[in-house]
Amino acid sequence: MPTLRKILIANRGEIACRIQRTAQALGYRTVAVFSDADVGALHVRMADEAVNIGPAAVQQSYLNSAAIIDAALRTGADAIHPGYGFLSENAEFATACARAGLTFIGPSPEAIELMGSKRLSKIAMLAAGVPCIGGYQGAEQDDATLSREAERLGYPLMIKASAGGGGRGMRLVHSASELPEQLRTARSEALHAFGSDELILEQALIDPRHVEIQLFGDQHGHLIYLGERDCSIQRRHQKVIEEAPCPVMTAQLRQAMGEAALKAGRAVNYVGAGTVEFLLDSRGQFYFLEMNTRLQVEHPVTELITGLDLVAWQLDVAAGLPLPLRQDQVQLNGHAIEVRLYAEDPAQGFLPQTGRVTCWEPALQDGVRIDHGLLEGQSVSPFYDPMLGKIIAHGATREEARRKLLRAVEDSVLLGLQSNQRLLAGLLEHPQFIAGDFSTGFIARYFADHPSLHPQIPTPTELAIAAALFYQQAAQAHPTALAGWRNNASVPLRQHLGRGDDRWSSELTAHPDGHLRIEVAGQTLQLKSLQLDDRHATLEINGICRRYAYHLDAGQLWLFTRPGGLLLEDQTQAPVAAQASLHGGTLKAPMDGAIVQVLVREGSQVSKGQLLVVLEAMKMEHPLKAGIDGVIKRLQVGAGDQVKNRQILLEVE
Repeated sequence: MPTLRKILIANRGEIACRIQRTAQALGYRTVAVFSDADVGALHVRMADEAVNIGPAAVQQSYLNSAAIIDAALRTGADAIHPGYGFLSENAEFATACARAGLTFIGPSPEAIELMGSKRLSKIAMLAAGVPCIGGYQGAEQDDATLSREAERLGYPLMIKASAGGGGRGMRLVHSASELPEQLRTARSEALHAFGSDELILEQALIDPRHVEIQLFGDQHGHLIYLGERDCSIQRRHQKVIEEAPCPVMTAQLRQAMGEAALKAGRAVNYVGAGTVEFLLDSRGQFYFLEMNTRLQVEHPVTELITGLDLVAWQLDVAAGLPLPLRQDQVQLNGHAIEVRLYAEDPAQGFLPQTGRVTCWEPALQDGVRIDHGLLEGQSVSPFYDPMLGKIIAHGATREEARRKLLRAVEDSVLLGLQSNQRLLAGLLEHPQFIAGDFSTGFIARYFADHPSLHPQIPTPTELAIAAALFYQQAAQAHPTALAGWRNNASVPLRQHLGRGDDRWSSELTAHPDGHLRIEVAGQTLQLKSLQLDDRHATLEINGICRRYAYHLDAGQLWLFTRPGGLLLEDQTQAPVAAQASLHGGTLKAPMDGAIVQVLVREGSQVSKGQLLVVLEAMKMEHPLKAGIDGVIKRLQVGAGDQVKNRQILLEVE
């Protein structure tokens, strides 16, 4: 039985912080690893020791197994916890840990290797008697074979990266004409994300539920399941909301799915935390999807309804201890729901966002848990997944949990970059979600034109607050020219507020009693400052008092609107922008990232909508297309180049 004293966490962000909290509470010393992009990150500050393992790019840092093992040996760590993502499902890394005399906190390399291949795992599950959906999981990977198998299966069908997860390398194909292009992009994304372009094909279940079973095994042959999680609210096959229990689960179905999951686990002599994922159709039939041989992102909802600490169980199992419960002792209490907070802008096609976190105030309250790795002042870089953290709520009933979670999402202040908070609040408020009546097609069906998918239109109140804060800042900078909030200014001040191409005008008059009279967007508002510092403004607006979080710097205002941040600029002194040329086009990078492919060269004829460049950022590929017909006049990037947000990539004439 290994004796563990010091644990290296081979990860970053919220999961590294979450593992450290349990490990340190149990008396273990912890070691963090970090890249050049994560110097000073929260998980680094929390650790007893920390080691820089390389440059920002994941291949040179968090996927650099040799550097991580060297860090463990240099610091005297006994074990390595991989978290999720990165090397957590890398059989070679687990083997390398064992060779170095380190305990890998996870299952055997053999289980990781088998279940890490969707192709091989499906073959094994069929042999074990686990229900599986029809598909092709053969070794022949040429286009001709895949096309022939696609015809046999029929459309619609799913292309999946055999080594993948998180929606990368996954495509829904509706017809044979789409297949060649979808195979090409799925292979490319899979190769860049996982180092393997092997694919499988499966019949597509339309609008199923995504339900998964949490397994746990020890080194003494005991294997149990800890209930299920419903992860059906997804976007691009990536989970957005998870909950436990599943709203449509019955005792009989839970037992059937649990026993199928146990068959899957026993087939590979599973040890540690693992999850068997199923698709559940409207008739109550379920089919094996995949097994994740690690801790899941959504494990907190299971922890909240079982009262267990799954990381503590992982550490105990790695130390050789038996599971503390039998199957008949597992109890599920209440309901828990989790949302994933992403640095992405739903109004720009969910484009990942980078930037500096200027304000972060998580809304902690009774029954709410927030797992994150954020610090104010840190930069969110393009090198890693855009998930910033998770907000989780527990209640006696599903409705109580939902209500608590909605309040926490609406009240958690994040400023400095766009997030998906408006979308999350909209999902939690939707009648179909409230009723528990949803499937994996929920967002596509009900949110295709939701307000959160369009640029936020500031309300007159928000514009008035912005006008007042810009005015106050100017008054402090020029006290002899402007009166500020507390003195009289008889002449109305005209201001121009802007966001991108949008512009609003306001007229502001300061009164001797401290009120500001602001006319904006066709309304007149009376505003009075009750308390003001550089982070919060407590304001009385038309007789209603409320506290607002904000960050104001150099003519740019981030205002928290409950939920989400709104960015406005003081454009009072800005010149009128010249009209863009109608005869040319400039393609700029929509975010920081790396150029994966350049599909044109100077002099190439291009058509509007044609794919020109593929940019990789935050673990996803982003196709960049021509906005006009024309000729490539100037090409300024090549494959492998790192580019910055708004950097010019090419020009079309």
